[in-house]
Amino acid sequence: MAKITAAQVKQLRDKTSVGMMDAKKALVASDGDEQKALDYLREKGIAKAQKKSDRVAAAGLTRIAVDGDSAAIVEVNAETDFVAGNDDFIQLVELIADKIVKEKPADVEAALQLKTDKGTVSDTIINTTQITGEKITLRRFQIFNKSENEHFGAYLHNGGLIGALVLIDGADDETAKHVAMHTAAAHPEYLDRNSVPQDRLEHEKEVLKKEALNEGKPENIVEKMVEGRLNKFLSGISLADQDFVMDSDQTVSQYVASKGGKLKDYARYEVGEGIEKQETNFADEVKEQMK
Repeated sequence: MAKITAAQVKQLRDKTSVGMMDAKKALVASDGDEQKALDYLREKGIAKAQKKSDRVAAAGLTRIAVDGDSAAIVEVNAETDFVAGNDDFIQLVELIADKIVKEKPADVEAALQLKTDKGTVSDTIINTTQITGEKITLRRFQIFNKSENEHFGAYLHNGGLIGALVLIDGADDETAKHVAMHTAAAHPEYLDRNSVPQDRLEHEKEVLKKEALNEGKPENIVEKMVEGRLNKFLSGISLADQDFVMDSDQTVSQYVASKGGKLKDYARYEVGEGIEKQETNFADEVKEQMK
């Protein structure tokens, strides 16, 4: 078997834009023959899939998988809602979530190398890309582990456009599920007020103080006003301090405490959140496809 050099791998990557591991695998399979390696990539559909890498994938689904004392929430993206509703895409997302919760990879790169019947998760994504004709990416995931007295709460809204996973200490599964539903609806940014970065709190205090002074309030009552308004600010971004959607007379932490539990962790994924979406003209897109 011919020895594959780094220079060969780089040259093949430059010609095809495939990943380093894909380029090396193609060269190994082709005994170092670049032309055969190019054919290998074409046959596997990898080069074609990589050509889609400059597209924006902002649609997709979230999924939550539970395996014993572990739970994982994942987000996998496609380019359009149409493909996100495709059975092949849905099966891919479920497979990825199951693999991640069982094998607990350290990060996305490690998750892409998990073994599947198509080779790896990366290979399976490429295969689905070939079927759907769209760029598909594993964007992110988070894994929670629980002890015997802890409970997971999982909720998918609108088929998985929003996913929420929570972990509570004590109480029961129903309480955890209700908190997950609240989390999906209320979009908290932090678990509790202690989780809010100090610099953000100080900035908010400064803004609130200036607002109060600009309103002409006496300095001797400004501090109390700032304290009250800061609590209101925290009730918007802190899960523990938010009014519980099923009973606004109590906060989320009060609701969980009433059931004998305590909030421990949460994750909320909304598909495409934070991804800059491309604005496309449908008529122009059709013309481009017809070419």
